[in-house]
Amino acid sequence: MKNRTIRFLEIGVIHIIKNSIPNLFTLLNLFFGFLSVMYSALGDYKNAAILILIGMMLDSMDGRIARMLHVESDLGKELDSLADIVTFGVAPAMMAYYSYFSKLGVAGMAIAGLFPLFGAYRLARFNINAVKSSLHYFTGVPITAGGGLLTLLTLFHGRMPHIILPIAFFVICFLMVSKVKIPSLKEIPLPKYGILITAFLGYAIYIVFRKEHHRFPYFIYVAIPLYVSFIGYQLVRSKKKSNK
Repeated sequence: MKNRTIRFLEIGVIHIIKNSIPNLFTLLNLFFGFLSVMYSALGDYKNAAILILIGMMLDSMDGRIARMLHVESDLGKELDSLADIVTFGVAPAMMAYYSYFSKLGVAGMAIAGLFPLFGAYRLARFNINAVKSSLHYFTGVPITAGGGLLTLLTLFHGRMPHIILPIAFFVICFLMVSKVKIPSLKEIPLPKYGILITAFLGYAIYIVFRKEHHRFPYFIYVAIPLYVSFIGYQLVRSKKKSNK
């Protein structure tokens, strides 16, 4: 009887751990979004941008891990949406505000606040239509892709004509709530929104190669190993599928 009780407890603990792993990735995504807001407030936009990109990688992993462990749940889906609002809605908007829109005063606050509002509407619409959504395309730009693109544009806006950032800001807001069909590219063995992440990290690796890594923010040393590990996992996984 005692052994059976211990066995039941072990099974219960294992079940709790399995269910918690995907949610842990989601909560880390949320936490990195919060840290990004803090770094933006301190004027460290490079680390703020990297934290959002790390959040993108974690966002691409939590759902896959939940499916792999067969522990998908409504709680996980709701938690994922709440994390996305912070990391890909509020954090990029704060980065854009502190680095650009703050010079417009109160109007700049109002403009920057539009991004999480449009993003929240996009997420809510996706959640209620998730069953009907296609595997081959998204309806409207996902908030993760929109937030990642705004992050990159904000980070490098000093090297571009200044008019590009505000125009891109409003275009991304519109595209998130539009009904434009965006290819999902799920067949490509990269994390979701891998093009954005790859472009940024490719630039980071180039900087390191040029021996200018002392100028680069320290969170890059978290992002690169995480990304390389996940790419390796994706390639092995896709190879196993093709061999079946």
